[in-house]
Amino acid sequence: MTELITTIRTMNLISQRYHQQGKSIGFVPTMGSLHEGHLEMMKQSASENDITVVSIFVNPLQFGPNEDLDNYPRDIDSDFEKAQSVGVDYVFYPSEQEMYPERPTIEVKAGELATVLEGKQRPGHFDGVVTVVNKLFNIVRPQRAYFGKKDAQQLAIVEKMVDDFNQQVQIVPIDIIREADGLAKSSRNVYLTEQERTEAPHLYQSLKLAHSLYEDGERNSDKIIAETTAYIKAHTSADIETVAIYSYPELVEQSHISGSIFISLAVKFTQARLIDNIIIKSEES
Repeated sequence: MTELITTIRTMNLISQRYHQQGKSIGFVPTMGSLHEGHLEMMKQSASENDITVVSIFVNPLQFGPNEDLDNYPRDIDSDFEKAQSVGVDYVFYPSEQEMYPERPTIEVKAGELATVLEGKQRPGHFDGVVTVVNKLFNIVRPQRAYFGKKDAQQLAIVEKMVDDFNQQVQIVPIDIIREADGLAKSSRNVYLTEQERTEAPHLYQSLKLAHSLYEDGERNSDKIIAETTAYIKAHTSADIETVAIYSYPELVEQSHISGSIFISLAVKFTQARLIDNIIIKSEES
């Protein structure tokens, strides 16, 4: 039976009890509005750990002044049901007041990895991410934590944070879960108009095009980016914010591709800003 936990103290005590019993804790941090991608992470955690904890917390520190904090979808009853359906043991659902009784005075900075891509578009976003993830790791004290590859930059930053701070948690990356037509599952997909929903799968098709160019031997980033951009423009009405190629997980922009990379894009439809990527592991690395 899944339990709903709303206070840090109770979550601490539960975690302490399982640690004393020698049981492993898997952790899936989310902001709610759960979809198949989240549920896949929960299923994997449940299969690999004695206990699975899911957090649902819309973290205000990672939203900019003109972003959709107030409009971010929230439905704890639906989220709780979904988490329960895949064997989650605890849903940690703290209020903003519980997590931040006052604005943090000690700041955690995401550093150099946050100066590109999403971090460049959304200044301070990843500082908010590493702050809340640090807090959640300290509250839940998991042995394993599960993060989706859709937010590949976030994944790289969290992995680096764990390494730099010597945190005793294993980060488990989970492949992007897609709709049947290829659209990456996202809480923001609900904001797409009917027409935009028919266009959105072309984002993944553009990444597949980029991958095929790479597979055919193309190593000039500008050429891959130009063809990918042209494809998106030809098949969608979205405004293109980013099409870029970076080393992974170092996040260094590539002009001539070598080693492992990720090809990342961000586009803006009328009410939905969507990101997607593919990570290419190279034998050259």
